[in-house]
Amino acid sequence: MPDFLLPDLGEGLTEAEIVTWHVRVGDTVTIDQAVVEVETAKAVVEVPVPFAGRVTELHGAAGEVLTVGRPLITVQENENLFVEPGIVQADNESGNVLIGYGTSAGSRRRRRDTTQTAPIPVVSPLVRRLARTAGVDLATVRGSGANGLITRRDVDQAVHPEPAGLVRVPMTGFRKVIADKLSQSRREIPEATVWVDVDATGLLRLRQDLNTTGPKISLLALFSKFAMLGLRRFPELNARIEGDEILMGPTVNLGFAAQTDRGLVVPVVPDAAKLPLEQLSMSLAERTTLAREGKLAPKDLTGGTFTLNNYGVFGVDGSAAIINHPEVAILGVGRIIDRPWAVDKQVVVRSCTQLTLAFDHRVCDGGTAGGFLRFVADCVESPTTILRHL
Repeated sequence: MPDFLLPDLGEGLTEAEIVTWHVRVGDTVTIDQAVVEVETAKAVVEVPVPFAGRVTELHGAAGEVLTVGRPLITVQENENLFVEPGIVQADNESGNVLIGYGTSAGSRRRRRDTTQTAPIPVVSPLVRRLARTAGVDLATVRGSGANGLITRRDVDQAVHPEPAGLVRVPMTGFRKVIADKLSQSRREIPEATVWVDVDATGLLRLRQDLNTTGPKISLLALFSKFAMLGLRRFPELNARIEGDEILMGPTVNLGFAAQTDRGLVVPVVPDAAKLPLEQLSMSLAERTTLAREGKLAPKDLTGGTFTLNNYGVFGVDGSAAIINHPEVAILGVGRIIDRPWAVDKQVVVRSCTQLTLAFDHRVCDGGTAGGFLRFVADCVESPTTILRHL
């Protein structure tokens, strides 16, 4: 007398709640007859039974939650009913069982339906119904699951085959580390983004003057200095979240995004706010070189409290950057290009860029985020503003 176990309903679901039974004890069922309606975290589905015979027990009442692999219904096998391919006969202890769902412990004596000449597909009743609806001959499908089990993906692949030349690249090593960190950020941080267009003409003029009279200063260093002055006024954005606590320290450990052959990395300049502009520019340049050479130590890639992302080097204007978890904000800088700009009610050509700030809404509201971004924008548009805050 076989038990039919709650099958894997796909998409990683591990349990389902019984909504309503379509049969009662004593009813006769046929193969693939829908016997129960269950609700998962994704949808309400009807579950067909892979046995034919008389129902002797229902394992659960409406409202009860069952896990995948638990007994769902017990059927007294009717030897006179046709056994559909995909079902094998077992001894009296286990009866007809669905290949892939298993039987009770111990060796089993099995025999196949001798009228079936093609190989018997290993498949669940839900997948079998899906295949029948899609017009897929399961005898032609190779199962990718355990013990040759045919899955929904296998049926989908039969309906929509992958194009020739498709390459599957495993996400491993450094790429997987990056993917996991970015996924964690998107999963855990309720982020919001604000942005503003700014006139950077004055900033470029300042940089030219500085580089004429001394060591070269990078734009990244100037934007970093403006950002750190802004964090002095809005310290909520210079923080990390650990559990249910916000950690705000007295120092700014500045992270900055650097593209390398291995992928995106975020080197960190410790206590960057204390560095003079020239030294800050040198530190940023040195860490960029080491990152691209793969020579940064792990300690040089951790401990950041705020991150700057200059994606303008890729020729793009804006981006809603992903926050570097567990930090709470990231400032992005777009490319600087000539655009028409209104100055004293006259349209002139100016060098403009776009600044964006993605921030963790758990830590602050739009007023704080907007205030910080506006401060940085004012520094860019009028670099002499910085003198008042040094």
